Amino acid sequence: MNKLLGFLFISLSILGSIPKKETLNVHSFSEVEKLQKTTPKPVVVFVHADWCKICHGMEKSTFSNSKIIKTLNKSFYFIKLNGEEKRDITFLGKTFVFKPTGNNTGTHELAIELATIHKRVSYPTTTILDKNFAIVLQLEGLITKNSMLSILKKAKQL
Repeated sequence: MNKLLGFLFISLSILGSIPKKETLNVHSFSEVEKLQKTTPKPVVVFVHADWCKICHGMEKSTFSNSKIIKTLNKSFYFIKLNGEEKRDITFLGKTFVFKPTGNNTGTHELAIELATIHKRVSYPTTTILDKNFAIVLQLEGLITKNSMLSILKKAKQL
C-alpha cells in the first residue's frame, strides 16, 4: 500500500512538472477594442476560409509554433476572421455584414475591408493593424514560421 502511494505521488509530481504547452490567445473584434483602451498593442488579423487548404496549413504550422504563439500573446492581439462568416460583426462603431453572392456563398464586409489586395479578397490574408486600428501591412498567401517571426519582430514597433 505504501509503495502504491509512493508511486502515485512520484507519478503526479512528474506530471505536474511537465511544462504546459502555451496556447494562442484568440480575441474577437469587440474584445480587442476594449483591451486596446487599457493596453494598446498592434493587432494581427488572420483572414481565412473553411475550404482553404493553405489557411489550414498556416494554422497547423505557423500559428502553432511556440515562438510565434509567445510573440503574438505578448506583443499583439490576434483575431481569426472567417471571410465567409455569416454573423454580423460590430467594429469601430460600424456593423459589418455578410454579403451573399449566390448559392450560399459570399464574403463578409469586414473580410473585404481587411483582406482586399489588388481589388480582390485573397485567402489567407494576414493583416496587421497599428494601435489605432489602421492597416499597416497586408500579406496574402502562406507565411512560413520564419517569415512570420521576422514580420512580427518588425511589427512590434507599431
